[in-house]
Amino acid sequence: MDYLRRLQGEQPVIFWVLVAVGLFLGFQLVLLVVGLLLGAFGLPSWVPIVVVVGGLVLIARNQQRSR
Repeated sequence: MDYLRRLQGEQPVIFWVLVAVGLFLGFQLVLLVVGLLLGAFGLPSWVPIVVVVGGLVLIARNQQRSR
C-alpha cells in the first residue's frame, strides 16, 4: 500500500493508468465469471452485464446507507 501512495504522489499519471487498467481487467474478469455461470441457462449476451452493474449498484447503495 505504501508503494501505491508513493507512486500516486511521485508519478500520478502512471498511478491513474494502473488504476484504470486494473479496473478494466477486474470488470472483464467479473463479466467472464458471471457469463460462465449464467451461460448454461441460454440467456441473452447482455444479461451478465446487467447482473454485474446491478451488483455494483447494490454495493454502492449499501455503502451509502452505512454512512
